[in-house]
Amino acid sequence: MSAPATIRRGEPSDAEALVALARSVAAEPEGWLLTRGEWRPASEERRYLTAIRRLDDAAVFVAEAPEGLVGRLSIVRDPHPASPHVADVGLLVAATHRGRGIGSALLDAAVAWARAVRITKLELHVFPHNTPAIRLYERFGFVQEGLRRGHYQRGDEVLDAVLMAFVIP
Repeated sequence: MSAPATIRRGEPSDAEALVALARSVAAEPEGWLLTRGEWRPASEERRYLTAIRRLDDAAVFVAEAPEGLVGRLSIVRDPHPASPHVADVGLLVAATHRGRGIGSALLDAAVAWARAVRITKLELHVFPHNTPAIRLYERFGFVQEGLRRGHYQRGDEVLDAVLMAFVIP
């Protein structure tokens, strides 16, 4: 299924829309993100998007639908000298646009970028209760590599994280 959105690199001018998207996903009662409704201010997001465009080791991709930005993927090369071939991925899609191929299209963009900068493995963390995301990642070819017990704190909550990875063919 093709995504009903255009996938492109994030621009500093996307900052306000990306903050609104992140806040919307963070506020969902299922607790998909580490935050609960908070996100960095648009000015900080704009600085981040400006800085990241100058780096060879990181990128932000967005999914733009007629109604605005509906998805975001961040990818950052692992800074450890022994793992320059690995990158960490973070993905979020608006609730109104899930199940339409946008997550897969953003992951395709991440793989294309990773190949261009000689990254051969993508990793991500996902909460064990986020079964829709886990299914998406598994359909894409990610495999579960482990469970990190008590890996994150969100307020008073201590949360586990499933570590998943995708080796780029």
